[in-house]
Amino acid sequence: MQALIDWFTALLADNTIFNAQTLGYYGSGLVTTVQLVFLSLVIGLVMAVPLAIGRSSRRRWISLPIFLYTYVFRGTPLLIQLYLIYYGVVFFEGIQETWLWVFLEDPFVPALIAFTLNTAAYTTEIFRGAIKATPRGEIEAARAYGMSQRLMMRRIILPSAFRRALPAYGNEVIFMLHASAIASVVTIMDLTGAARFIYARYYAPFDAFLFVAAIYLCVTFAILYLFRYLEKRMLAHLKPVEQ
Repeated sequence: MQALIDWFTALLADNTIFNAQTLGYYGSGLVTTVQLVFLSLVIGLVMAVPLAIGRSSRRRWISLPIFLYTYVFRGTPLLIQLYLIYYGVVFFEGIQETWLWVFLEDPFVPALIAFTLNTAAYTTEIFRGAIKATPRGEIEAARAYGMSQRLMMRRIILPSAFRRALPAYGNEVIFMLHASAIASVVTIMDLTGAARFIYARYYAPFDAFLFVAAIYLCVTFAILYLFRYLEKRMLAHLKPVEQ
């Protein structure tokens, strides 16, 4: 372990690769990555809650379209979805003459759309499974109190489902962080894009990508720690009481 730390310290001491300019590229790439992942997760989460409720509905005309949406986006690679959205936008006739083109010409927006639709599909199925796993006793108790279906969903089912879905959703957050590395293929200067730029400039792929891998690792550990803390707080009532 000490040898690894010494080697990494020597790597950072290499002024050829790690200087103020390259560290600026890494910092800018980290900000772009965090923005892309955070926005896609927030928007995807907002979309997933009503979609999960609709997916749990017994009405086929509600649940079937949502099932088809989640099936397509979970059954195809995120990279293909990104390519289709990024390159497919220009094929809509007249879109370049509309106000939408001001936003769509920035590669960040098509990437955000692709990432949001993808994570929303996965999160929908995560929450749908958590909703279906709601204990019958909780539902019957809510009905005994005279709660309507909407009130029961808001006060009983969704809070309980969110607690159960938290571990799986934590994995989805980490997956989106790692999947964000493909954003660089559509010219976005994220962490991986910064590493590719520095590699092309200094011809040092090992150093550039290893440093980026270390950054991804640190962010992943931070996310793991956050979700461990949330699970500890929100699932504390499930721990056995010590005698």
